[in-house]
Amino acid sequence: MTDLLANVSQAIANSSVREFILYALTNVPGLPPIIQSVHICAIAVVMGSIMFVNLRILGLAVPSQQPSEMIRRLLPWTWWALPFLFASGVVFVIARPVRYFFNPVVGIKFSLLIPALVLAATLHALSRTEPEYWEITAQRRGLARIIAAISILLWLSVMMAGRWIAYADYLFWPES
Repeated sequence: MTDLLANVSQAIANSSVREFILYALTNVPGLPPIIQSVHICAIAVVMGSIMFVNLRILGLAVPSQQPSEMIRRLLPWTWWALPFLFASGVVFVIARPVRYFFNPVVGIKFSLLIPALVLAATLHALSRTEPEYWEITAQRRGLARIIAAISILLWLSVMMAGRWIAYADYLFWPES
């Protein structure tokens, strides 16, 4: 696996796409903070929409609305924000591939992100096929609460791991 990561990292490091991105980041005034701001705003949209849905399912927010209504209204925001989050993140990965490909926190982040996305997609898909899917039976409400609790833990962990990527040197001490 390390050889594969090294090869992919090297291919990106030697690519014309990376040269273009580095040129743009260093020569377009304000571009790095603009891309970072897009990334942070997309994080806010994803976290805000997914957290409201999960907190509503747990009965901790907006009791005046049904969970199905919250899912219908808010989860599309999650799906619309994810491409912006992905695109802005890819810019930084391409600019510094070695930093990201060999950072153990990146692996942690993505191993938490995938199940978080699967849980959100499950909530949304089942709610779209049957609008009040999560409210029909006590078993479904219970399952929704379990999904919501796990989802909150996963999304908070993804967000913290994303922030800790920059500080991996402090988290994983080099062997002497």
